[in-house]
Amino acid sequence: MLKNAINRRALITGRALSVDPVAVPPGGEIASILVQVRPEQLQDVEASIAAFPGCEVHGRDVRGKLVVVVEALGAGSLGSTLNAIAALPHVYSASLVFHAIDAG
Repeated sequence: MLKNAINRRALITGRALSVDPVAVPPGGEIASILVQVRPEQLQDVEASIAAFPGCEVHGRDVRGKLVVVVEALGAGSLGSTLNAIAALPHVYSASLVFHAIDAG
């Protein structure tokens, strides 16, 4: 019998699979988020978003829309930032509209 042969039980339970670590791209990631806000709270929410690391408000509409650009090291921190923006008070929604990986 081969030394590295896969046994049926290990294959079925998933123990035969090896998990390679996920490589983080060297340049990071960039995303654009459309944020819908209560119009009367636009300035407060904009200030809160600008305080997040890597976030910049690139556009605003007086009807309560913000275009936010986020730069992050990886998808995990990008997702965390998106969730944090969506959880801000007076935010109706935060939608990812563009995402790219910078190869650096």
